[in-house]
Order: sequence, then C-alpha cells, then structure tokens
Amino acid sequence: MMVLQAPEAPWTTALTVLLMVLSHPMVQGRATPENQVYQGRQECYAFNGTQRFVERYIYNLEELVRFDSDVGEYRAVSELGRQQAEYFNSQKDVLEQKRAVVDTGCRQNYELDEGFTLKRRVQPKVHVSPSKKGSLQHHDLLVCHVTDFYPGNIEVRWFLNGQEETAGIVATDLIHNGDWTFQIMVMLEMTPKQGDVYTCHVEHPSLNSPVTVEWKAQSDSARNKTLTGVGGFVLGLIFLVVGVFMHKRSKKGKKARRRPRLAFLASSSAC
Repeated sequence: MMVLQAPEAPWTTALTVLLMVLSHPMVQGRATPENQVYQGRQECYAFNGTQRFVERYIYNLEELVRFDSDVGEYRAVSELGRQQAEYFNSQKDVLEQKRAVVDTGCRQNYELDEGFTLKRRVQPKVHVSPSKKGSLQHHDLLVCHVTDFYPGNIEVRWFLNGQEETAGIVATDLIHNGDWTFQIMVMLEMTPKQGDVYTCHVEHPSLNSPVTVEWKAQSDSARNKTLTGVGGFVLGLIFLVVGVFMHKRSKKGKKARRRPRLAFLASSSAC
C-alpha cells in the first residue's frame, strides 16, 4: 500500500466545518482546552492497481467527518460530525469535486511517483560476523548485517551446514537510513564447532537470485596459525620494502661519491 497527500488544499471546506463544530451545543457545553487543534487531511491509497481518496476532519484528536471515494459521500465519524456530513452531502458540486479527486489527484500523483517509489530497486549489502571473538563450544551470537537496500521488504534466513535454523534467531526492526534505503540485523544464537558452516541467506526484490554469505567456525589453533601466517606475511613485506629502499639509497650514494673523482681526473689531464 502506498499513501500520498492529495494535491488540493480544502481550506474553504475546512473553515466551514470548523465554524459548525465550534457552534455545536456539545462543544459549547464542554470545558474549553487551552490549546485547540483543527486538522483537515487528504490522503490517497494505492493498492493492487486501485486508487482510493480519503478526506478527514479532526478536532482536538477527535475525527469528526470523513469522505471516502469508495463510499462516494461524507460520513459522520462522531456525533459532532453528523451536522457537517449532512451539510456537505447536500452540496452536489462539492460531492462531484471530491469524487473526481481519485482520478485528478490520486491517480495522477501515483503515475508521477511510481517510477521512484514502486519501481526503484537497490541491492542489499550483506556482512556476517560474530558478535565477539569467542572460542569453540562457547555460546555466542552470529550477526548478519544487511544494509543499503530498497524497498524495505526483505527476507533473511540462517542455515547451519545446509539446514535452515529456526530457533535462537533475533532480528532488529527495519531501520530507515534517511536516504531511501534500509538496513536490518538478524542474529543467530550459536555454539560453534570446528568445521561448522553458517550461511546468511538474503532474498530481496532487487536480486535475481538470493545472496548467501558464509561464516566458518575455526578452532583456536587454526585461528592462531592463520594469524601467525598473516603476521609473517606482513613482517616479510615490511623487510622487503625496507630492503628495496636501502638498496636504492646505496646505489645513489655510490654515484654521488664517483662524480668528484671524475671531475678531478678531467682537470688533471687538462693541465
């Protein structure tokens, strides 16, 4: 369902309703609040190719009267709105105008906004990581963080060694990024064992096929070997860079020492 604001501003109608409400005996008999708020709202609803226009009038959070294009006339929502509904339904030109808004306003705006709102697709980015660096057999959470996708309807599932996990799953609410994209985190409670493969499975309208990201459980010794290998590679790379730098510096130093000697020999032969 998509909701849009209707284009016209019904100030004349709203003012008429407000004057009727304030002059109503029920309102005059009530204690007057310090602050009074009167609202006129127009809304368009798009659902499965159909359009619906709704106009509401609200006084101090109490809805009084409503026009619904599916009904085709004004209906009182509260006792205060009964007189207003009867009045507007007696104005044939007003009814004709409101009945036409579903086509002149709602449908037109829907067609203009459809390309950006309904047809827009942004593929999600998926990242999987444990909530903390724990050892095997230790109770922990595995987090699947899905970001920067549009629209908001998305399905995230967890698999362990090819079998779907349904227990111990916690998800955040859909988070609005403020730039027409969303993000969500789906966490799986786990006790990893060496060799276990956890898979975050993401389905979204922007994708031709699901995105899957794996996380493999490693023992402490395997993790230490990996870290040692990475550390050795980085250390070797540092020594290589330093060696190349020292070699180039040494070559430049030799050239600099040779130049005065050549100059001296040239001057001696001239004499």
